[in-house]
Amino acid sequence: MNILETHHIVKQYAQHRALDDVSLNVPRGCIFGLLGPNGAGKTSLIRIINQITGPDEGDVLFLGERLKPDHIRRIGYLPEERGLYKKMKVGEQLLYLAQLKGLSEKQAMEKLKVWFIKFDIKTWWNKNVEDLSKGMQQKIQFVATVLHEPDLIILDEPFSGFDPINANLIKDEILELKQKGSTIIFSTHRMESVEELCDHIALINRSKKILDGPKLTIKEQFKTHTYHVDYQGTIDGLPEQFTLLDSKTTEDGFTRTNIRIPAEAQVNDLIRLLLDRVMVRSFGENIPSMNDIFIKAVGEVPTT
Repeated sequence: MNILETHHIVKQYAQHRALDDVSLNVPRGCIFGLLGPNGAGKTSLIRIINQITGPDEGDVLFLGERLKPDHIRRIGYLPEERGLYKKMKVGEQLLYLAQLKGLSEKQAMEKLKVWFIKFDIKTWWNKNVEDLSKGMQQKIQFVATVLHEPDLIILDEPFSGFDPINANLIKDEILELKQKGSTIIFSTHRMESVEELCDHIALINRSKKILDGPKLTIKEQFKTHTYHVDYQGTIDGLPEQFTLLDSKTTEDGFTRTNIRIPAEAQVNDLIRLLLDRVMVRSFGENIPSMNDIFIKAVGEVPTT
């Protein structure tokens, strides 16, 4: 079952069309990567899902129902531009935000105790937000986002401003939230995080959806039918349908060559041909990375 569906969403700002007929299905229990270059329309879509703005055309369904105000308590949203109250104390602010999401003070205190121990931030309770570093503030906002255990969590550039250790901490929490049943929409420019975390992706460019589906299916669509081989010797006499693309010498003196095979050929045919000709050290398929797919689909390198 899909936790969220958008049907033919259109959003216009004066002369700029931010979203143009965007339809998505977000399966329940997945990590869904919402990708695209700056200005593609991702943030406009996220704001519509959070009911900050409304679509000019189209519908949003949450668990099969048309999106309505009380659904917001079942959604957690971590915006790219963080929005904590600088002068408030950390504990006071988190209690306030939790109660806005429907938790009682007692429930909020119990859950906050767990998170403050987990994130090793027990001494922060009475600190003002403005006295915390950017990374510390990020942790507090993450806790505020997930404290009420929402069904759907929307994370917009969640690793922005984190050092590698804290980025890994948040990554582990995202995976744990998924295991506990939450669905996560994950908007980012960091393709290595998409590789590691996402099950499904959608790619928006210039207001339109241009790719959508399970990550592995999309990788399959972008396969180049090329393989790399590290070897000693000389590759010659291959049948003409096997195309040698490029070669280079590795640091330890082996040659690495990329070879394209026809779509209908079996990879075992190539392996047998190579074993008859050279001493093979390693062999593998060139599987496109999400970075490669982004560049090919959009025509530009994702910013970090």
